[in-house]
Amino acid sequence: MPLPHPHALPSEQPPDDGRRARLHRIIFEADTPAGRAFDLALIGVILASILLVSIETVAGMPPAVYRWLRVGEWALTVIFTVEFLLRLYAVRQPARYATSFFGVVDILAILPTYLSLVVPGAHYLLVVRALRLLRIFRILKLTRFLTEARGLQSALRASSRKIVVFLLTVAAIIVIVGSLMYLIEGRTNGFTSIPRSMYWTVVTLTTVGYGDISPQTPLGQAVASLVMILGYGIIAVPTGIVTAELVYGGRPEAPVSTQHCPSCGIGGHEHDARFCRRCGNPM
Repeated sequence: MPLPHPHALPSEQPPDDGRRARLHRIIFEADTPAGRAFDLALIGVILASILLVSIETVAGMPPAVYRWLRVGEWALTVIFTVEFLLRLYAVRQPARYATSFFGVVDILAILPTYLSLVVPGAHYLLVVRALRLLRIFRILKLTRFLTEARGLQSALRASSRKIVVFLLTVAAIIVIVGSLMYLIEGRTNGFTSIPRSMYWTVVTLTTVGYGDISPQTPLGQAVASLVMILGYGIIAVPTGIVTAELVYGGRPEAPVSTQHCPSCGIGGHEHDARFCRRCGNPM
């Protein structure tokens, strides 16, 4: 009986049947030549599908080109459908895989095409297939980046309260400046309401400057100048908060393993962990 892959997710555990186990090794594992070839071919098909959907949005092409693009889109959808059914067949618990992260992504990759039969234009949502490219981390064995990702996650979590306080302060500035500009400029200069004035404040504060609304009075231009200068300082604050956490405490001390708990399915364990950090079951 083949042993389960040590890094397989609980929803991707192979069945006991020999034929299904071989299919599982090809579809879910990238350690074998066949599995690696399957995954690389799948990535090529995903990229081709995204390219077809993107080209279809280009106007001015002959009608025959659009028809062939739709045919290609349906052909790729059939391929993805068959592949998804094979994944369900190859795992021990099909329902658990279908409700896992990658299972839901697989469903979202094929649903828009069928949905377009009743909702015109729904097939443009097929760009969600780009999420399936996340499998490339397992294919190319980029698991060493999980440690860095955990460090960034820790830094964001540690600085979340500071960022929330910062965003609340920015929101207060937007409301105050928006109301002030509405009083200074008024409807005649394009500031027709406080929400529209707040929109101008956001655009100016972020230094985007669309130019669709601009102050006309000297006092309004003076306030706008202050908001522009303030914007340069505000942009740097979140970056500084997260960077400080990364430097002084956001990085994990030990590398992270790619192994998931066979009982509860949680990942992110230390590389030498022998028991799950959530449920305590042996790894």
